[in-house]
Amino acid sequence: MAEAYIVDGVRTPIGSFGGSLSDVRPDDLAALVIQRLLERHPRLDPGRITDVILGCANQAGEDNRNVARMALLLAGLPTSVPGETVNRLCASGMSAVAHAARAIVAGEGDLYIAGGVESMTRAPYVLSKAGKAFARDAQLYDTSIGWRFVNPRMQQRYGVDAMGETAENVATEYRISRDDQDRFACVTQARAAAARERGRFTAEITPVEVPGERRGTTRRFDQDEFVRPDTTLAKLAALKPAFRAGGSVTAGNSSGINDGAAALLIASERGVQEHGLEPIARVVAVAAAGVEPRTMGMGPVPASRQALARAGRRLDEMAVIELNEAFAAQVVACLRELGVREDDPRVNPNGGAIALGHPLGMSGARLLLTAARELQQGTAGGGAGGRYALATMCVGVGQGMATVIERV
Repeated sequence: MAEAYIVDGVRTPIGSFGGSLSDVRPDDLAALVIQRLLERHPRLDPGRITDVILGCANQAGEDNRNVARMALLLAGLPTSVPGETVNRLCASGMSAVAHAARAIVAGEGDLYIAGGVESMTRAPYVLSKAGKAFARDAQLYDTSIGWRFVNPRMQQRYGVDAMGETAENVATEYRISRDDQDRFACVTQARAAAARERGRFTAEITPVEVPGERRGTTRRFDQDEFVRPDTTLAKLAALKPAFRAGGSVTAGNSSGINDGAAALLIASERGVQEHGLEPIARVVAVAAAGVEPRTMGMGPVPASRQALARAGRRLDEMAVIELNEAFAAQVVACLRELGVREDDPRVNPNGGAIALGHPLGMSGARLLLTAARELQQGTAGGGAGGRYALATMCVGVGQGMATVIERV
């Protein structure tokens, strides 16, 4: 069978809700990373790209009607290159990479662009149509995050807990204290701030020209802006519960509502050789698993176990573990279930979504890009040159996804 390789990748800096990327359309964000990725490989004929696959969780606004196809056209690729948008909510970007890898293994093509995009700031309100003339049953929803147009049978059978409520459920069921969560959040903020300060993300971030303060001007946005380097345990402890009275999940130990895009170049061995490419990692195994929607944060546990089993590897062989930080409660619970210490240096060595942010459709691709780069140049898990990495994340409505990659 053919092997699938991660050759390269770029991402935008992650913007805060209403922040620096708020004036940039998601299709333009996606087009930018595709364009910048190809600019890094000028010898590569864009017409040889078999498919462009992007993850996007919302698709209710400017990211509608197949944002992958729109973005590749906006990026200047030939009209002969097709595009597909996939949606596995938080794991959409990881699913996009998995789709490309599977297509390569199946012999369907040699060159793919895969990634994801999300503008949670620009996500629209949606209004349902009335059931009949003069009816008053129209419903209005903010599509930035969460349930909408819920099927009553779904609510009756599984509940429709908000994401923050699912984190509270995990904290209660797995006995994750407020202090456990705040300590983890404080560490990830410190790691992200340190990584940003030493330029760790420079190789993967492509700058974005955003509107300046004065009309007709622009400014260069080139660093993740959600990071809070002044975070302390005392500040975290002072925050009130955000989702449940008397709860333990706060804005400080949760991921953000963010904007961003990422694109990775995925190639077969033949594609690598024919185009003179230098891969950085091999996609070894991918797995998705289902869990109870009310404790969706535990999805990384079965997904990681399945991916590791398919790879024929053990968790202690992973030099890097990128576990998406939807909430500190679920990260700590997952690590304990997997037998990994919360302070293990392999886990999110450069910080995670609590500090960097979580643009839903982008995050899975970002995890894989960051993990691949860390295998090359990081210090986690015994230093640069570590062989394997695990990237995993929980998914709304009760799923988990995981990917094992190998340094090449």
